[in-house]
Amino acid sequence: MTATGGAARGVGAETGESGATGIRPIVVLVGPPGAGKTSVGGALARMIGRRLRDTDHDIETTAGRPIPDIFVTDGEPAFRAMERAAVATALTTHDGVLTLGGGAILAEQTRTLLKAHTVVFLSVTMPTGVRRTGLASNRPLLTGVNPRATYKALLDARLHLYHEVATLVVPTDDLTIEQVATIIAEELRLS
Repeated sequence: MTATGGAARGVGAETGESGATGIRPIVVLVGPPGAGKTSVGGALARMIGRRLRDTDHDIETTAGRPIPDIFVTDGEPAFRAMERAAVATALTTHDGVLTLGGGAILAEQTRTLLKAHTVVFLSVTMPTGVRRTGLASNRPLLTGVNPRATYKALLDARLHLYHEVATLVVPTDDLTIEQVATIIAEELRLS
């Protein structure tokens, strides 16, 4: 059900790469749209008595508008720059559960920063991811002529990057939010 991957990194280990403050997330959740990052992050945060922070929410708060509007008005490169900054800030200012947007791992800078953190990759297959996202219009990269093909291409392009940064991989297809949160808490000894 679970598999570990990536380099072994201790929960809460201090390294110079995490910033001078010594504040760091207890765990960072990554994965494609529909993997359940925000839902699982909320359940996990409640379970272990920590706060949840979502970098997509941080971006929307800073920009004062929703992510789809940023994509339409400013373009994906501008959004990705905001995303890199939001992730870098959150990695040094948040001590709870942190969730990243599905494409955050595209940035080499972000992947480098994540090497100093405990990262859980919430994996999902294409059919389940498509079903869970409902091909929603609030997900700018999934809109278009063939959202299923777009989702498959997104997974194909990102899968190796999720594995690259992962300390732990949890397949989510057949599990409830609470089951995924419990696996993370038990595997990382967070409870």
